Amino acid sequence: MEPLNVLDYEPLARERMHPAAWAYLCAGAEDEVTLRENRAAFERLRLVPRVLRGVAAPDLRTTVLGTPVEVPVLVAPMGVHGLAHPEGELATARGAGEAGTLMAVSTVSSHGLEEISASARGPLWFQLYVYRSRALAERLVRRAERAGYRAVVLTVDSPRWGRKERFLRVAASLPPGADAASIDGEAGEEDLAPAALGWEDVGWLRSISSLPLVLKGILHPEDAALATEHGAAGIVVSNHGGRQLDGAPASMEALPSVVEAVGGRAEVYLDGGVRRGTDALKALALGARAVFVGRPILWGLAVGGAEGVRRVLGLLRGELELAMALCGQGSVGKLDAGLVSRSRRALGDAALSGGARSGRRPRRGAGAVGAR
Repeated sequence: MEPLNVLDYEPLARERMHPAAWAYLCAGAEDEVTLRENRAAFERLRLVPRVLRGVAAPDLRTTVLGTPVEVPVLVAPMGVHGLAHPEGELATARGAGEAGTLMAVSTVSSHGLEEISASARGPLWFQLYVYRSRALAERLVRRAERAGYRAVVLTVDSPRWGRKERFLRVAASLPPGADAASIDGEAGEEDLAPAALGWEDVGWLRSISSLPLVLKGILHPEDAALATEHGAAGIVVSNHGGRQLDGAPASMEALPSVVEAVGGRAEVYLDGGVRRGTDALKALALGARAVFVGRPILWGLAVGGAEGVRRVLGLLRGELELAMALCGQGSVGKLDAGLVSRSRRALGDAALSGGARSGRRPRRGAGAVGAR
């Protein structure tokens, strides 16, 4: 039977993948509290639909840093897609492009960043890890520019690697398919340890490239404000899929306060736990420009290659469109926080948010859920 939703792909993908590869890609850090909270945070929120608005075919189109996409659901940067499928990122890039959206390519991709660009059928961003060798980072950015990538996504939450105990219980090393093609041969092993970055490194990175800079891994509103002061064009609210600091807040919990701190000076995206179109709708209503999807993309890749990726993205798109129609929302560009409530007393909370009693639309990123 054809999978009815993206979660149906998970057991199918597990059957097809090496046990160590599966454990690595699915693992969170330590007790995986944050990994679970990424999902639970969505489940605590309620959608409060509006009716009699004549919405039959919602418009899902938007732009991210000026690049048009057909749907505000993007492919998150994840390493070593070759663990899921022999074609790895080549197939993922084709599937994302066919679905009308954007893919962020990891520094530790199984295929070289130039080869991925040549295979892509849609826009690409390049995710950058800065290791101890700044020269390596600069070479990677230059290569991404020449290959046509449209932004650099700097991961800022990894001064050290999180401890993924689920993987460590299964294997001490990764199976075949885990080559990091873009950096293999570029530097010695000692140069590939993560660097503890400072805000001055953001300035340095902006000085070596004209590509817009996105900072991924921000959860604190003060860091979000500092990111805009240092010239970030975008911010990804992310806890690295629960793979770094266990006990960090769910991305969805952190989103409203980050949106408020940014105040429209940069685009804000959400990463972590998106499994349904309704999840995407909640994040968009609370101020995210778009959401990134990670593990489900790899599930689709493992099951069906490029077509599996396209199918996973298509399921999320269909669910988002249906949820918007049922909520009386005609465009992703006109969503606001009055659509979302934390309480089961959804109607009362929506009224108290200011939308129903005063006739005013709640400020995007504030309102029913607020900063806490």
